Amino acid sequence: MPVRRRRSTTLAAAVATAAALGATALAGLGATTASAAERPLTGYELTWGIKQSYRTYVGMFGGFTPSGGASQAAGNGAFTFVEGTGTYDGSGHTVDLAFKGGLVSRSAAHGFEITFSDVRFDSKAGEVTADLKKVDTSQGAPKVTEGDDVPLATVTVTRAMTDMATTLTAEAGEYLGSASYAGAAGDPLTVVKKAAPEPSPTPTTSAPTTEPSPTASQTQTTEPQPSATQSSTAAPSPTATAGTSASPTATATASATATATRAPAEGAIADGTLGWGVKESFRAYVVGDIAKGRVTVSGGATQAGGNGAFTFTDATGTYDTDAGRLTASFRGAVNFKGHESNGAYGLDLTLSNLMATLDGGTGQLTADVDSLGARTEGVVLADLQARSADLTARDDVITVDAVAATLTKAGAKVFGTYPAGTALDTVDLSVALSEDAQLPGGGSTGTSGGSGGTGGSGTSGGTGGSATTGGSTVGGTGSTVGGAGSTTGGLTGGGSLASTGSDLPGPALGAAAGAAVALGAGAVFAARKRRSRA
Repeated sequence: MPVRRRRSTTLAAAVATAAALGATALAGLGATTASAAERPLTGYELTWGIKQSYRTYVGMFGGFTPSGGASQAAGNGAFTFVEGTGTYDGSGHTVDLAFKGGLVSRSAAHGFEITFSDVRFDSKAGEVTADLKKVDTSQGAPKVTEGDDVPLATVTVTRAMTDMATTLTAEAGEYLGSASYAGAAGDPLTVVKKAAPEPSPTPTTSAPTTEPSPTASQTQTTEPQPSATQSSTAAPSPTATAGTSASPTATATASATATATRAPAEGAIADGTLGWGVKESFRAYVVGDIAKGRVTVSGGATQAGGNGAFTFTDATGTYDTDAGRLTASFRGAVNFKGHESNGAYGLDLTLSNLMATLDGGTGQLTADVDSLGARTEGVVLADLQARSADLTARDDVITVDAVAATLTKAGAKVFGTYPAGTALDTVDLSVALSEDAQLPGGGSTGTSGGSGGTGGSGTSGGTGGSATTGGSTVGGTGSTVGGAGSTTGGLTGGGSLASTGSDLPGPALGAAAGAAVALGAGAVFAARKRRSRA
């Protein structure tokens, strides 16, 4: 069980350290010089993703909720904690910062909730810490574990303090749910001073000269010219074309009319494609550090590059554009396989013979399901909702894109991890009403990637740890977080070497390595909070 840890850095300890090191100048000047070496810091931000594979895992079954000014980057990205305050030690060139903002990592499916608060970065110690509270309900009665200043990772500190390498601690593994995280590479960590709102003096100074001239320039050159161009070229051109060359207009009209009436309002589908990714987080989970599996398409189905969405082909079925009804079945299959142990798989799920139905804009997506050797035909995986109830044919092709798909109760049993009502990837449908109709190529579904499989985690860094094999649920997963993995998700940032002397770090100095630390006289005097908890 993680042990609560309290740390105190006092002036007396700093003076004693300096004396032991023979820093006679510091000892001679006493507390006054030590205090002078300290400078207050404000307005810093800390950005860290903890570990990409951990975010993927939580995102599969739950999510993250930032609070108190903290935020998370789009796409389940890294977290940023704000309003960092603390001190800078000019003699040792180290910083000690505490940040505002909290974070809750929660997964109801696996019964845990972890709260992160009081995130701190100490460049002298080379570590990032936080207060943690974990509530575990996976075994029924809630089990609460708490810790103050829990060391989450050691940090390889650099002067620029951007993209610093991190290594997760044993304590992090205990709280995050996998002992394999201890010693594994975490995401890069960046600490920077947020730019102060100093642009206000600049606009104030240049407002009389700079702002009016761009405004005048935009008004007289940019806006009128496009308007004139659009009026004289875009609008008159069609008029002139329509008036001068009547034949193209007539030809286009005739062509459109012929196309619209070539296929009857109802009949048999000649061909078609269905684009669907099932669920992006599920694809990432299968090939990631937890399931450590692969995705394979067959029977004419294809997968877009980069573990993308799937395209199923050779549609058959019927349509009725007047009634807004469509039923289409597609060839191709996709297999998800993972959690391998001694040649056996805890996850072995195949979806084939997909069929989509629409009636007035609503419908269903069904498939034959093979899971761990058991086959069930015609399982309704998702409820469909199109953006429009109409089915319009253009050039004998009906295209319905971005159809919302919501997991059904039957579908939830298939995947075993998502509750009914979960939003799945959207569905794209294109069906040809005649043999010579041309289906759109590519499109948002993407058909690249061939029929091969997407395999392995492909992540770098860290040490692998085996994940617990899934239970009896179809596509189930173990409750243990998978082994270490990716160190991607780094942050960009440059910054020159910070200056010494009286200048404050700006990003900040981080020379807390090697002899510089030993000679720094240990003068970091941030006031640690003293909490007493029941």
